[in-house]
Amino acid sequence: MKGKKLYRSESNRMLCGVCAGIAEYFDIDPTLVRLGWVLLSFLGFSGIIAYVIAAIIIPTQSTLQ
Repeated sequence: MKGKKLYRSESNRMLCGVCAGIAEYFDIDPTLVRLGWVLLSFLGFSGIIAYVIAAIIIPTQSTLQ
């Protein structure tokens, strides 16, 4: 049984593709995820730190294929 995999998107990316990859995983609009990151960023820079960590940890789509 093959499940979903979380990856950074290469086709729908703004910076590193983290938000688009998360949106594809949860099957929601990437704009909503991006707005969530912006809100976290305004609440004490936790969104920026989380984005950088996610960009390092989450692999790109091409490395999974």
